[in-house]
Amino acid sequence: MSELLNRRLALLGERANLSLLEQCLHGIERECLRVTSEGRLAQTPHPEELGSALTNEQITTDYSESLLEFITPALPDPADTLASLDSIHRFAYSKLGNEYLWSPSMPCPLPAEEDIPIAYYGTSNIGQLKYVYRKGLALRYGKTMQCIAGIHYNFSLPETLWPLLKESEGFVGTDRDYQSSAYIALIRNFRRYSWLLMYLFGASPALDAGFLRGRSHQLEQLDADTLYLPYATSLRMSDLGYQSNAQAGLTPCYNDLNSYTDSLRKAVATPYPPYVEVGTHMDGEWVQLNTNILQIENEYYSNIRPKRVTYTGERPIQALMARGIQYVEVRLLDINPFLPTGIDLPEARFLDAFLLYCALNDSPLLTSNTCSNATSNFLSVVKDGRRPGLQLQRDGQPVDMKEWAFELLEKIAPVAALLDQSHGADTHSKALDAQLAKVKDTSLTPSAQVLAAMNEHKESFAQFSLRQSQAHAEFFRSQPLPAAEQTRFEAAARASLEQQTELEQNEVGDFDVFVGAYQASILAISN
Repeated sequence: MSELLNRRLALLGERANLSLLEQCLHGIERECLRVTSEGRLAQTPHPEELGSALTNEQITTDYSESLLEFITPALPDPADTLASLDSIHRFAYSKLGNEYLWSPSMPCPLPAEEDIPIAYYGTSNIGQLKYVYRKGLALRYGKTMQCIAGIHYNFSLPETLWPLLKESEGFVGTDRDYQSSAYIALIRNFRRYSWLLMYLFGASPALDAGFLRGRSHQLEQLDADTLYLPYATSLRMSDLGYQSNAQAGLTPCYNDLNSYTDSLRKAVATPYPPYVEVGTHMDGEWVQLNTNILQIENEYYSNIRPKRVTYTGERPIQALMARGIQYVEVRLLDINPFLPTGIDLPEARFLDAFLLYCALNDSPLLTSNTCSNATSNFLSVVKDGRRPGLQLQRDGQPVDMKEWAFELLEKIAPVAALLDQSHGADTHSKALDAQLAKVKDTSLTPSAQVLAAMNEHKESFAQFSLRQSQAHAEFFRSQPLPAAEQTRFEAAARASLEQQTELEQNEVGDFDVFVGAYQASILAISN
């Protein structure tokens, strides 16, 4: 174990500091498609009973009108975060009529591109901005790609922990600078080791054959309606998922916060010729917010993002530059189709130990070589992670994936033990043991279990997914929320609708001017 990691664990293990690790915060965003009882994409508008997708803080839509997004508050105990996620699901099911929430990450059989509805947020300027941004995504990447769903795991360490580490390490600079550099170091280590998460939690080894819309691919045919790769863990995170030629040259450097925000700022302000050719309007209608590499910084697709809560009207990049990094958003998690909420507590406990290990361990700067190794290791595992004898690249040398996985889990074990010590339990170590078992036996991984279930029931991907969706619907509907909680959700939904109406009635200024000002806000940020 590295000397730095040892020192930091010892410091955090001191009696005066042990309770700090109970103050980490955890938030979850879970996306899921609404589907019909036949397992087809729901063409209905966002249910009004769920509130306004623009202003309801817990239930919104992502890309499509049919793609729901459930958002929990950030809480110190992931058990409470998951309980919150469970409640949102129960409330949603009380309002969904005969529709279902699709159980996996890869979408149901989809209609023609033009028939996938884009999420609509009303007539306010901010609502229209969100809509035009999505029209731009459709233009740039196609609508099919935007129907993939995932789970985002938001994680932060307590603000009081950073000055403690800073002081012990004699860092020269402000607390805020130290905190941001520590989060960037976490992100570098995450880039190095995130292949492990894809092996352990990847759950999309197969997909509906129609998803590829006739594009060429290297997948194998499982049955008439299903494509797969026999050893894949997460086709969602492979190059089949979200691809962008414009973003290919955009590789933000995670060596410090400034270089990261700088590369995003440039991308949001640099025209991309194919987009310039299209322009921002067609037949007098907006089709994209601008013709730059990125319309807004959130368009940059990455497995993990440094984040900071924004003020009203503030852009993510402005918040980061003004006040530094506050938390990280892990964006690579597949929805586990066997779990009603798509994620469970052992997974959350392991993620905490993994992220804390990434934060506390040595994190040398990434060279272009280590960067490309990290990318190729990740792609090897998403497409081939369960293949016996799979080799990855480490420090320019081939290494057996399983061997490396065992080594990593062994290094994470003391971090899990420290978390357990601070919580007075053994849940993190047990979660780690469950991951060790998956490395020993590939059949225990979610990706292997998906293929095994389809095989056992002689089902296509779509049939398996619908069966799981129906089982989850039954699970949520059989135990409705307590009346008081149901009432609270209903009140929040009504309040959000009123808030949207108020926004629309009090809107001042023209949309074109609004977009211009939004665009200018990024150009105004100097280095």
